Amino acid sequence: MKDEGANAPVYQAVLLPSGRRFSARGDRPLLLSAADAGFALASSCRNGTCRACLRPLHSGAVRYRIPWPGLLPEEKASGGWVLPCVAFPEGDVVLGD
Repeated sequence: MKDEGANAPVYQAVLLPSGRRFSARGDRPLLLSAADAGFALASSCRNGTCRACLRPLHSGAVRYRIPWPGLLPEEKASGGWVLPCVAFPEGDVVLGD
């Protein structure tokens, strides 16, 4: 069976202020990539509604597969917040620890 993610781009994610780093595949939510690297980020629902994983996005961009993740309108507008459980990186990202 072919690994569908074999051709997915791989980016770097950094958690501040700790400086912890992990590889983040473009076809996996940031939460799962962090877990793959041994980092347990806070989470609960894993579908973007509970907001337990909400973190500041210091730099970079993400995309969501659902049009309404549990971000408030002002959080969406600012682009400064991310829900790692449903956020897919579009490049290197820097998140709050």
